[in-house]
Amino acid sequence: MNVDNFKHEKEAIGYRIRELRENFNGGKISQEELGFRIGYAKKTIGELERGNTNPTFETLLQIAKALNKTIVELFEFDLEEYKKLARKFKENKDSR
Repeated sequence: MNVDNFKHEKEAIGYRIRELRENFNGGKISQEELGFRIGYAKKTIGELERGNTNPTFETLLQIAKALNKTIVELFEFDLEEYKKLARKFKENKDSR
């Protein structure tokens, strides 16, 4: 796997985390709230969601638990589709 593919995969899982956070129990919790639940700063959650940092397995487990999901549910998404969604999201953020 080349580095570019890995980068896009981190962005895809970050987008998935964002999606689950924004659809938490039919509502939404903030990055700050998610960070509080797992002992991380809001900024760190933002970095994870943008795919700018490499979360550990333990961090992913904590995120899944905080969002009332299993680790399997955290990874239940179409990788190629989420890569596209993550890139589109980043492009929209950059154009602001």
